Amino acid sequence: MSATAQHYDVIRKPIITEKATMASEANAVVFEVAMDSTKPQIKEAVEALFGVKVKAVNTTITKGKVKRFRGQQGKRKDVKKAYVTLEEGNTIDVTTGL
Repeated sequence: MSATAQHYDVIRKPIITEKATMASEANAVVFEVAMDSTKPQIKEAVEALFGVKVKAVNTTITKGKVKRFRGQQGKRKDVKKAYVTLEEGNTIDVTTGL
């Protein structure tokens, strides 16, 4: 498997919420990442895919909620988020993918 494919396995998708937008004002970007990924792997993947310098990576795991659908009980999946703080002068525009 190529290195680029591994990076895409680590980073699933950007998270665009009100809280993530507020974090972008502090030069941070929020991504959904693989549950088994580590902070060094996340840093390497972001630097390789977007060509930016990463200052810090903070992660959080959100447990999936139990929900009902048509009377059947189900569970949402657990999600790992990475708050990636970028060095000064580096930006990632997640709305355009650049």
